[in-house]
Amino acid sequence: MKLAVYDMAGKEVGSYEIDPAELAPTINRQLLHDAVVMYQANLRQGTFRTKTRGEVAGSTRKLYRQKGTGNARAGARRSGTRRGGGHIFAKRPRDFGWRMPRKALQAATRMALAARLADGEICLVEGLSFEAPKTSQMAGVLSALGLAQNTVLVSAESHCENLWKSARNIEGVSVRPVADLNAHAILSPKKIVMTTAAIDAFRKTVATRAAGASEAGAVDQAGESQE
Repeated sequence: MKLAVYDMAGKEVGSYEIDPAELAPTINRQLLHDAVVMYQANLRQGTFRTKTRGEVAGSTRKLYRQKGTGNARAGARRSGTRRGGGHIFAKRPRDFGWRMPRKALQAATRMALAARLADGEICLVEGLSFEAPKTSQMAGVLSALGLAQNTVLVSAESHCENLWKSARNIEGVSVRPVADLNAHAILSPKKIVMTTAAIDAFRKTVATRAAGASEAGAVDQAGESQE
C-alpha cells in the first residue's frame, strides 16, 4: 500500500510504500486485548484504603438490649451496616500490575501498528523539526493535517525536546519516540502522526529481530542434528 507523505504545512510532498503484512502477517485480537489490559492495569496506583469497624472511632457498647425494644437487634455503632461505621469489606492497598512475555508484547506492538496502517489511520510527515518550543506551531501542523479535533499520537525517530514541549500542552496529543511505542499507546488515539524516519526505524527493528530469531532457530536445528 502507498501512503501520502506531507510536510509541516500539510502539503503532499511524496509517497511511502509499505505492506502491513511486513510488520505482522496476522492480527491476533486477543493478544492485542491482553496487552492493552496489562498496560492499563499497570497504570493503576492501587493506593486506596478504607477502615474496618475495628479502626473507626466510636464506642463498642451495644446500642440497646437484644430483646424487648421492638427494634431489630443491633450491636455497636461501628458496625458496617450503620452510617459512620467501618467498611465490611475494607479496601487495602494492592498492586494491580502484571506482566506478559516480552516477545508477546513485541508482537502486539507490531500487530497494533499494522492494524492502524491497514485502516488508514496513520499520517506520515516528512519531518517535525522545531527550532524552539512553540505550541502554536505544533497546533498549526495538526490543523494543516486535518487532525486538530482528534486525539493524536506523534511519533518521531528519537526524543526531541522541542517537539515534546511544543505538543505537551495540547489536549489529546501525546508524543513518543518510536522506541517507546507499545500496543496501548498505538491503539489509544484516533490518529497517529509519524515521521518517515520513525517508521523506517520501526521497520528496521522488526527486520533485525526477525533475522535474530531466524539465526537462533538455525542454531537450534544444528544442535539437534548433531545430537
